[in-house]
Amino acid sequence: MYYNQSCAAKGNYGNSARTGFIRSMQRAAVNIYKTDNSYEMLVFAPGRIKEHFHIDVKGNELTVSYTPPDGFPRPDWILREYSRGGFVRTFTLNESIDTAKIAAKYTDGVLQISLPVMAGKENEKKEIVIN
Repeated sequence: MYYNQSCAAKGNYGNSARTGFIRSMQRAAVNIYKTDNSYEMLVFAPGRIKEHFHIDVKGNELTVSYTPPDGFPRPDWILREYSRGGFVRTFTLNESIDTAKIAAKYTDGVLQISLPVMAGKENEKKEIVIN
């Protein structure tokens, strides 16, 4: 599995002058680890509403996004180090991922996406000889 910087991940979305947001604050942090039979993706997004996450697979690309609800309050912040705004993250899946069995849950501010690996399709480890 590989990470692609989508336009949103690069900060090319919204008008920061209009919204008052610093673009890098709207990107959710992601950690990925591998188990024996899956990749587990943890999207750190506390304070979000589960129903406003969107997870889509198109071809070999997995897109994880969040759109805040309309009318979301925007206080006049004195200090702001965290944003609950929207984001989009895109990842390239390799052929070993069983896209039909991808599952997700949102608990304690972390969206966990389980990406099962098809039996027999695991990436083989290959040592490259340096000449």
